Amino acid sequence: MFRLVLFYCIVVFGCSTKQDQAQSQLSTGADQLNEYLPLLEGRNVGLTVNHSSQVSNIHLTDTLLARGINIQKVFTPEHGFTGTASDGSLVTYDSSHISFELISLYGKNKKPTTAQLEGLDVMVFDIQDVGTRFYTYISTMHYVLEACAENNISVIVLDRPNPNGSYVDGPVLDTAFSSFVGIAPIPIVHGMTIGELAKMFSGEGWLEGSVTPDLKVIAMQNWNHSTPYSLPIKPSPNLPNDLSISLYPSLCLFEGTIMSVGRGTDHAFQQIGHPEYPEAKHGFTPTSREGAKWPPHEDLMCYGVSWIGEKPEYRFTLEPLIEAYQKMDQVEFFNDYFKRLAGTDQLQKQIESGMTEKEIRETWKDDLDRFKEIRSKYLIYD
Repeated sequence: MFRLVLFYCIVVFGCSTKQDQAQSQLSTGADQLNEYLPLLEGRNVGLTVNHSSQVSNIHLTDTLLARGINIQKVFTPEHGFTGTASDGSLVTYDSSHISFELISLYGKNKKPTTAQLEGLDVMVFDIQDVGTRFYTYISTMHYVLEACAENNISVIVLDRPNPNGSYVDGPVLDTAFSSFVGIAPIPIVHGMTIGELAKMFSGEGWLEGSVTPDLKVIAMQNWNHSTPYSLPIKPSPNLPNDLSISLYPSLCLFEGTIMSVGRGTDHAFQQIGHPEYPEAKHGFTPTSREGAKWPPHEDLMCYGVSWIGEKPEYRFTLEPLIEAYQKMDQVEFFNDYFKRLAGTDQLQKQIESGMTEKEIRETWKDDLDRFKEIRSKYLIYD
């Protein structure tokens, strides 16, 4: 029997006593084996998973194989099965030595093809998300739901906590700027779990052709949107701890600028910098490494701002972005990627015009209120 080998070390984040207690009681969707095993027995099963797909520290694939489930194909998102591939790196596999076909959804295609889905009766989706629109795992889920609906394959989503799930914030995507880092008209911080999002993608007719998959969400137990949650395994190579995850919604926008967010260091998404950043005491040098091949400003000393060692604060802010823009070369500061990350062309214009964060927030308030009304229809947890 094929046994998965973990190619990474489990990173245990610092947790408060309250977090420890909450997490000891939490039971993820994947933990609810009695709820979904009967739906898989005697069927040809596909999985969409990565390194985060764990059941009591055992990978979901091993868990199901040990129970005699007929796994035919395993699909993986950006960063690959082990979660170590660099962002944007295409992933391919040779699965000739294992008992099922391993298929990348971050290679030749991001949406499963009819040929890749052939022979499947049911697809299980189990991947840890971090609660932002531009984190591509939810875009993979969108395409999986769409493709399975088109090919009459039922979908089971095993729900997991959203570490940024306690709030909703940021501009709502203008669909003119849809992309793989913005697959649906939701704000930057959506405040939903993957199970709740799956219901929304389907229920709002956001899948191509308004197709509706045969969808079942296996809900968590003992979790709600205010429950603190420290991820036991880093969800992608450059989100190593709670602090980086809490800062990610705000700092990811810098990837659409000339700045570095610390990729290629031990503190990605906990610092920002540039070789010409003025009046800065903090510095770091990005280097090429696993999970961060060819980072921006590779091998150059960058100067800027650090949050390293600070206590995580789960909020979205434009303050660092506005401050950096005001200090740097404003003509070259933004690149074309920024509009896709922001999900609109307005945010760049607003910053360039000198608007304050408070003034900018007022412009997306109505859209955010409308999203919250839609969101309320699909919430599974308080």
